[in-house]
Amino acid sequence: MQVTEKNRSFTQVIEFQIEPQQQLALVAALSTQSERLAQGHGGFINASVQVSDDGRRVLNYLQWRTREDGEAAFKCFEHGEEDFWTLIRAHQATAVTFGSFQVLRSIERSHDNALHCRLNG
Repeated sequence: MQVTEKNRSFTQVIEFQIEPQQQLALVAALSTQSERLAQGHGGFINASVQVSDDGRRVLNYLQWRTREDGEAAFKCFEHGEEDFWTLIRAHQATAVTFGSFQVLRSIERSHDNALHCRLNG
């Protein structure tokens, strides 16, 4: 079965390199921003903010129903009340890496503890 591009969910991954003392504040800011995006934009599936053990990297993961949903939300993030570039400066990120991906398959555990592989599309 071929998965059509129209039916693929879309994931944005943003990795920040920071000084360890900035980690908690950046996590809080990204959590707040992710919640705003989720509430204000259709197509939101899930988000997470993850940190490295050494405190020097923070990963923001956002998943959307479609590429268009994700791109529309990110445009708002770029120009919102605390825009993305201000957030980078405020938390003194030394590097930021962006990635975007289309989800082809995912494995999930159901309420009965079984594993299910879902082909998106």
